[in-house]
Amino acid sequence: MFPLKDTIRSHTVPIITWLLIAANGLVFLYELRLPPIILERLIYTFGVVPANLEIYDPSSWYTLVTSQFLHGGWFHFLSNMWILFIFGDNVEDRMGSLRFFLFYILGGIAAGVIQSVFNHGSSIPAIGASGAISAVLGAYFLFFPAARVITLIPLWIIPWFVEIPALIFIGFWFISQLFSGLLSLATTSGMQMGGVAWWAHIGGFIFGIFCARLFVIRRPAAIWYPDEYNPW
Repeated sequence: MFPLKDTIRSHTVPIITWLLIAANGLVFLYELRLPPIILERLIYTFGVVPANLEIYDPSSWYTLVTSQFLHGGWFHFLSNMWILFIFGDNVEDRMGSLRFFLFYILGGIAAGVIQSVFNHGSSIPAIGASGAISAVLGAYFLFFPAARVITLIPLWIIPWFVEIPALIFIGFWFISQLFSGLLSLATTSGMQMGGVAWWAHIGGFIFGIFCARLFVIRRPAAIWYPDEYNPW
């Protein structure tokens, strides 16, 4: 299934969503210019290496942020940015730009921590925006369960376009991530299967579900005056 768009219109300009896509794009273009050896060193320096992440050593925490802007290839980069483009604007609309940015970064940090907990002995760096984007999906799941996601389902060479409720689309995605994450625990040292950080996706999504409401803009409630105090 490939999502094409959702049916919820945003009422504000998603500045942070666009800036995040631009920032990821600039970093990815920089990666493409690097020789393989330098690129590998960059990934090991700024990616989250669970074995090197120390709770009591703040100097190792920076990778929980920098890893969110690195990607391992065109498909990794484009798929992440496409999902952020589809779902990020509506979540930013509910939170406001600055709150959304903080939510996004913290969601990515939570994803990196959970990934490191379940792969604590791994020396394989985890990179990508998918943990933070999973937090965005968790918030979208919470805020817009009745929204529709226009989805492309290829049937051999025939494209099939269907509208799937966000509750089902994102719910099915999360179940698949959870199943793959549990399956990965059965592999040696809990290493990522196929290079996918399943637990980062799971951790980011759970962060989004439980923490999204903390970032929603609180609009002042209307004040009601009794008739005797109403000047009109």
